Amino acid sequence: MTSKTRSSTRGSTRRTALVLTAAALGLGAGCAAPGAGPGAAPPHKAAPAPAPAVRPFTLAASGDVLPHSSIIEKAHEDAGGTGYDFRPMLAGMKPVVSGADVAICHMETVYGAQGDYSGYPDFKSPPEVAAGLKETGYDSCSAASNHTLDDGAEGIARTLDAFDKAGVKHTGSGRTAAEGRAPAWLKAGGARIAQLAYTYDTNDHPMPEGKPWSVNLMERQRIVEDARAARRAGADVVVVSLHWGTEWQDEPDERQVGLGRELTASATNGRPDIDLILGTHAHVPQAYEKVNGTWIVYGMGDQIAGEMFNHDGARDARGNMSSVGRFTFAPPARDGQRWQVTKAEFVPQWFDVSTGRVVDLGRAIDEGADLGGIRDAVRQVVLSRGAARDGLVMAK
Repeated sequence: MTSKTRSSTRGSTRRTALVLTAAALGLGAGCAAPGAGPGAAPPHKAAPAPAPAVRPFTLAASGDVLPHSSIIEKAHEDAGGTGYDFRPMLAGMKPVVSGADVAICHMETVYGAQGDYSGYPDFKSPPEVAAGLKETGYDSCSAASNHTLDDGAEGIARTLDAFDKAGVKHTGSGRTAAEGRAPAWLKAGGARIAQLAYTYDTNDHPMPEGKPWSVNLMERQRIVEDARAARRAGADVVVVSLHWGTEWQDEPDERQVGLGRELTASATNGRPDIDLILGTHAHVPQAYEKVNGTWIVYGMGDQIAGEMFNHDGARDARGNMSSVGRFTFAPPARDGQRWQVTKAEFVPQWFDVSTGRVVDLGRAIDEGADLGGIRDAVRQVVLSRGAARDGLVMAK
């Protein structure tokens, strides 16, 4: 009995040694675990990761960031004379922007380098703008405008490089053909969001030689194709940023109205191809309107700009007024249906050129500032096409 016991013990020891040796050699997948056998408990398996929660989310979007020479000088001053700091300029809207689940900006200009910066007519902005946008809470920025080719392919590359460094996603222009057509991909509330961006023109600047994909031009069929491609790639919500309209005109022009109707009517298997349209370019606030069940912001106005002069050469305060759109999307009741906007809001905004600061008009008035006339002017034009009847409200 004793001899058998010793023999059994040695055999067990030898088997254990073989198992350990096999594990050390990476052969464990084909070896029994020590102690395994009839009646042994199965090896523990990790519980599968829970599916991400699906919930409503808020999306905020703002208008043109347009650094004129005076804006560049102010950012240099805010940096203490060394470099450029755009964070103080944007800080007034940080609670609204960072408070959203997803926030989208519009960069109208391209970036220069090593102090080679300029304002109108061919803009080259300090790349520090991108860091300021990120600090404010922006997740993505449309980069298609009539000024995208102000410094050719080099300007686009510097701009997108700066966005990448700052951690801000971008769409509408590209360093490569694939990037030029690709959406910016965002996530919120369990939804995948695709942002696409296009411009009506490039101020007669030709596409860089051999790079026709450098900036996306606004063509109905292409927009629809890109939106459908984004949906096939898994987009739950498709947002289209359009640089369009007539400068200094409060009312959307015929092209805006017509293209807006066509895009919002486009659908695949009964599901709209586009879930939200965000407009920029006109320099003044324009109306919000629900068309074919989809919200269109015809124009948000300039979020940042220097002192603005209209086509008559007159100082025009509307050029420093704008709105931030804020939309709450709720998940669909059934697979294959769209995420619905259950709440539509706007935040009236003003850029105070005397201080070089973006001002949340609602918050400023609550704090006692006498800015009611500017707020009311923004509200009047935003609601001018009956958006209040469809539930658009001024955020509080």
